[in-house]
Amino acid sequence: MTDDHALAARIAEDCGVVLLELRAQGVGGDARELGSEGDRRSNELLNAALAHSRPHDAVLSEEGGTAPGRPDRSAAARVWVVDPLDGTREYAEGRSDFAVHVALVVDGEPVVGAVALPGEGLVFGTGAPGPPAPASPPGAASPGPPSAPPGDPGPLRVVVSRTRPPAEAEQLARRLGAQLLPMGSAGAKTMAVVRGAADAYVHAGGQYEWDSAAPVAVARAHGYHASRLDGSPLSYNHPDPWLPDLLVCRPDLTDVILQALRP
Repeated sequence: MTDDHALAARIAEDCGVVLLELRAQGVGGDARELGSEGDRRSNELLNAALAHSRPHDAVLSEEGGTAPGRPDRSAAARVWVVDPLDGTREYAEGRSDFAVHVALVVDGEPVVGAVALPGEGLVFGTGAPGPPAPASPPGAASPGPPSAPPGDPGPLRVVVSRTRPPAEAEQLARRLGAQLLPMGSAGAKTMAVVRGAADAYVHAGGQYEWDSAAPVAVARAHGYHASRLDGSPLSYNHPDPWLPDLLVCRPDLTDVILQALRP
């Protein structure tokens, strides 16, 4: 049997292929229609793959909440928390900062995850032996791997929402002289930290569990910090899947950032 890590990565990659093919074909020339159809087709593929490979596990998906015909997630130890298309706006606009999220939550902890960035041909997973090579933007100093001393890292690079950057991130920018980098999908933002293109991802104003479960699993597997903005732990598969805020960052910056985020 395919292990959970490989399964998550394969499903995320397959959904990405479907999304790119659909976008190349176009759907009526309407961005909203394209986004809706991308969500639907990716969700169908994802649910079919999990029904075939993990029929006894529960599923929580952005598209329709708890998947029909699956075990009740409230009593399940194993729950797949998935987002077939994270960053629908970016996908429909032809941008690359959209993602597919596939996570397995066991007893509230995201222990398996894969984040596909189809627009860049990349899949990040918890089964990989280590982080991909850092990919810093031109002119920006690379922070190196998480355990490396920062040296002269330049301004702190913080990825934030394109449409609603939180006041907390602006506070961080003022206190630490950070540079805010707007980006789309939560998966794309978290993977920017994992791949070394950013130092932290700060989000407030609310998300759902499917927005962060897979990105958090991948970030932690590669040695990065992930928590609430006050430093408290993240947990998943609650009756209400709403999560108010999120911090993902290089571990050597955790204390500095948490201190700067305090009111």
